[in-house]
Amino acid sequence: MNIALVTGASSGMGRETIIQLWEHFDGLDEIWAVARRKERLDELEGMVGVPIRKFPLDLMDREELQKLEEALGAICPKVRFLVNAAGFGKIGNVGELSVTDQADMVRLNCEALTAVTTMVLPYMPENSRIIQYASSAAFLPQPGFAVYAATKAYVLSYSRALNQELKSRRIYVTAVCPGPVRTEFFDVAETAKEMPLYKRMFMANPRRVVAKALRDSIMGRGLSVYGISMKGFRLLCKEAPHGFLLSVMDRMDKCTEDRGWSRDRK
Repeated sequence: MNIALVTGASSGMGRETIIQLWEHFDGLDEIWAVARRKERLDELEGMVGVPIRKFPLDLMDREELQKLEEALGAICPKVRFLVNAAGFGKIGNVGELSVTDQADMVRLNCEALTAVTTMVLPYMPENSRIIQYASSAAFLPQPGFAVYAATKAYVLSYSRALNQELKSRRIYVTAVCPGPVRTEFFDVAETAKEMPLYKRMFMANPRRVVAKALRDSIMGRGLSVYGISMKGFRLLCKEAPHGFLLSVMDRMDKCTEDRGWSRDRK
């Protein structure tokens, strides 16, 4: 049985990836969808024309994660695509966010992603693909988004190393590093501090981000960055001192506050 396994499947990039996997890849017998919200997983059945095996579980709970491991062991599928899209972030200074929120970002964005990847690898044949959703926040430390950016830097570094390790098995790992994307992510993120104006200006369409991620994955690229602006940002982060860039970002934030710019909330 050939399958794709997608975490974070109930919304955002995970859900969009499932839809596009179905649209573009005919050889999948099932898609395994992993997310906490069962009702949102149920909705997927009307969106795609391939059987959906639903795993409504919390990836931060080791006992629930074991259910996924047991299912893999029982069926022994060929995992052609592993897509780690589960993750969340909270905007706010370290001193403003709760200990639980900050620790949970690390647990889900880093620990759960690593656990799922390690768990699935034995079931991946040659010419399989792993897609890890990181973020352009991985390119530069992010005051006001510090823990989230650090977790995504982990995902990027981990994915690059894993891509090198798996070359002998012909399994290709792509780290996807978009800028802000118009998804439910920011309904969760914007609880302590509003997103800066310069970030809101570069919101991307999730369908286009996922389409590029899949193209880059099939081409065996280790990194997928959508849009000229984010490609430019990555180059800037490689060439300019981070201290200088952080000072510029700080001045832009203060300028935004001084002029009273704000976004109407839903």
